Amino acid sequence: MDENLKKRLAKDPNGLMTYEYIANNINSIDGIMLDLVDNIIQVDMTGQFIVSTARYLHAIDSQKYATYIDRLVKAAITRDREHVYLADLAATLWGPDYRERAQQLSETDDNFRRIFKRLYPVGI
Repeated sequence: MDENLKKRLAKDPNGLMTYEYIANNINSIDGIMLDLVDNIIQVDMTGQFIVSTARYLHAIDSQKYATYIDRLVKAAITRDREHVYLADLAATLWGPDYRERAQQLSETDDNFRRIFKRLYPVGI
């Protein structure tokens, strides 16, 4: 990432600028995607734009961006303390019927298990 962009996005107060940069430049940022993901994780204290970015990258190409999505999901689990965005993330990544498949998904996907445990703390 060039220094001007790095300085500009370092001033991002909540992740929106970084999210918009990713969305507006998705076809030309593969080489700096790790820097952009790291930046949004650093500046988004609520998890809102971390989750939005994970959902966006999943919609664009879940295989190509799998590594970044995984980093974003792990950050969202930590940042979304109020669990405002995690349910939307779960539905996007694992489908709207994720609750019915919770046992199976929990056994095979640690991120799912961690999200589900936060959303439904009583258990599966």
